[in-house]
Amino acid sequence: MNQSLENCGIIAGSRALPLMFARQARAMGIKRLVAVAFENETDPALAALVDEIVWIKVGQLSKMIRAFADRQITRCVMLGQIAPKNLFDLRPDLRAVGLLLRLKEKNAHTIFGAIADELKKEGVELIEATPWLEPLMPGPGFQLGGKLTPEQEGDAQFGFRIAKEVSRLEIGQMVVVKNGTVLAVEGFEGTDRCLARGGELAGKDGGAVAVKVSKERHDMRFDVPCIGAKTIETCVAAKISVLALEAGKTLVLEQEAVEALARKHRICITTWCSNAKT
Repeated sequence: MNQSLENCGIIAGSRALPLMFARQARAMGIKRLVAVAFENETDPALAALVDEIVWIKVGQLSKMIRAFADRQITRCVMLGQIAPKNLFDLRPDLRAVGLLLRLKEKNAHTIFGAIADELKKEGVELIEATPWLEPLMPGPGFQLGGKLTPEQEGDAQFGFRIAKEVSRLEIGQMVVVKNGTVLAVEGFEGTDRCLARGGELAGKDGGAVAVKVSKERHDMRFDVPCIGAKTIETCVAAKISVLALEAGKTLVLEQEAVEALARKHRICITTWCSNAKT
């Protein structure tokens, strides 16, 4: 049903995902796109891919909602990253202040969920972007680069189990392991820092395995797990040997660049499901 939308809003964070969505949405029939972009976060190139773009500062909740309501946008998606520190460094407007005061727990999940509720009060529904992004989400059997060794398979299976538990506890969605030892767990600092820290702790020879998963009952409306060329470049710098993604739950952006980097640096990128390689 969502694919039949004629108008759609985009709450656009940083990196490539908002741009990828805009291109996919156009190709799949959405005629009008209105983006709300964040200063010092959103890629300015998005402006060329949408009909209208409204620039705001992080924390200007009323202005964001008004941008959609004034333009008769009744459904929107939320894509891209907002630097975690900016969620706390922001200078919120009065509506955002009220939202934050009502939250007992303040993390990305609860904040964005509350934003969705505020949008709904003004007749704007936050919907999942996944119907338009499924072609970018590899399923079972996906693999780039070399094959896994038996030791790497064991680490990937172990890492998948640990990452699922860590995500259930709302800590993060990635772990880095080597020889059955957890080297790094993603926390507030994000994926790239987790990879760098895990690579450092793996020693001069590197060879660690990184595993990225989605949370159980993951709310895809405002958090779509994804990797891109920058992720692989971070793996290269950290001497990560394997990046295992949960099958059917993680977007691979800039696929040609990702594949080229994986082949050049012999990093295995594969999908994983349950307790077995798929």
